[in-house]
Amino acid sequence: MGKVVHFEIHVDDMERAKTFYGEVFGWTFEDWSEYAGMPYFGAVTGAKEEHGIDGALMQRQSPPPSAGQPLNGFACTMGVEDYDATEEKILASGGTVALPKYALPGMAWQGYYNDSEGNLFGIHQTDENAK
Repeated sequence: MGKVVHFEIHVDDMERAKTFYGEVFGWTFEDWSEYAGMPYFGAVTGAKEEHGIDGALMQRQSPPPSAGQPLNGFACTMGVEDYDATEEKILASGGTVALPKYALPGMAWQGYYNDSEGNLFGIHQTDENAK
């Protein structure tokens, strides 16, 4: 099997993207640009013993996704403790709603957003009472 072990988010403005993900999810970043040969910042998404993976912000090498186009790649979904508070942070940090909050009945709240760079991502709050 091929388990996902790393992700990359392609960005136009590295500082803006670092601010967005740092403010919304509390991520920190390590400069790996010398290793990658381009602006490339490792994203530390939590403690090593926590469930999940780390990734990176990478300087975009092609045009950004067009508004309204269908998804043509992977969408990463982040687990959150408080859906509504996270949505407030997303919007305050320059993100936009792509697909509003909806219930996965008996499981969770889910929704999708565009980050400061136009990339689609999801948030997911486990809640067995979601309806």
